[in-house]
Amino acid sequence: MNALVYDDFDAPLTLRTVSRPTPTPRGVVLEVLACGVCRSDWHGWKGHDPMITPPNVPGHEVVGIVTAVGDRVEGWSGGERVTVPFVGGCGTCAQCRAGQHQVCPHQFQPGFSAPGAFAEYVGIDYADENLVRLPGSIDAVTGASLGCRFATAFRAVVDQGAVRSGEWVAVHGCGGVGLSAVMIARAAGARVVAVDIADPALALADEVGASRTINADDTEDVAAAVREATRGGAHLSLDALGSPDTCRNSVANLRTHGRHVQVGLLVGEHARTAIPFDRVVADELEVRGAHGLQAHRYPALFNMIETGRLHPRQLVRQTISLPEAADRLQQMGDFAGTGIAVIDDFGGGRTQAEV
Repeated sequence: MNALVYDDFDAPLTLRTVSRPTPTPRGVVLEVLACGVCRSDWHGWKGHDPMITPPNVPGHEVVGIVTAVGDRVEGWSGGERVTVPFVGGCGTCAQCRAGQHQVCPHQFQPGFSAPGAFAEYVGIDYADENLVRLPGSIDAVTGASLGCRFATAFRAVVDQGAVRSGEWVAVHGCGGVGLSAVMIARAAGARVVAVDIADPALALADEVGASRTINADDTEDVAAAVREATRGGAHLSLDALGSPDTCRNSVANLRTHGRHVQVGLLVGEHARTAIPFDRVVADELEVRGAHGLQAHRYPALFNMIETGRLHPRQLVRQTISLPEAADRLQQMGDFAGTGIAVIDDFGGGRTQAEV
């Protein structure tokens, strides 16, 4: 099969022929219909994730058709069109038994703990616990766009952030996860302030539901500007990028009893970023993280899409071929482009109608 492979961190991605995967006893193999190109893939390629041992195939935002089934899989027989959370829980540990598969200590992550979906086929472990049947009304490209950024934003805003109608939400960083958070918060009845350094990203944030936008490059004190725009501070604020500045501003722009959710990854020297804990104590702020979405929460997300409250396809700005994904991934460090790119051409002659 065709796959994009890198042999070392920060090394070129090359299209090559590799062996097709076989299912684990609890796993399946998917023929890949679509796969998103995500900044988490870029972090993995740069060497920021200890799960990865090169050579590796990236890709974790996947929609596919079940083509092979392990002998211990009970719920899938083949032919089903499915998606999968980027974090797959084992189903048997204490966290999974509590319904918190996204923080399973034995988690399976395509593209990280095993070869991913920048390929014609991908193996997925823990199938019974994590495969999600994709509704017929949701096409494969839209389904793939949900896989990491949109699903993580849904958990960050709805579950971890506990957004309420009428609240002010600040979103720092308007890449894929930030734009998803803007759309989801607006659909929940909140008013949103979107913050970024790029005017095209802010224009797209305005298009998908932001009430106010702030260009951080043109603003001396971002936290103060958010507090002014929200008449006292955000009730809920998200760092959707992952940098010391966006993290600090997200906490500092909260009102009393506000909630900060860290969504963007802080890696390397920034992993120990300081935040204003004097504000956390004095104003009784909440600080939480968000790491993916459990399979059992996908029906709530699908419901908002099928009833027209969410339009994730609006964020897909480019569909590309598998070879083109190599350049797209490497360019993510430059924050080039806006919205989400999805691979929908794997060189197998599949037509758009089939996708």
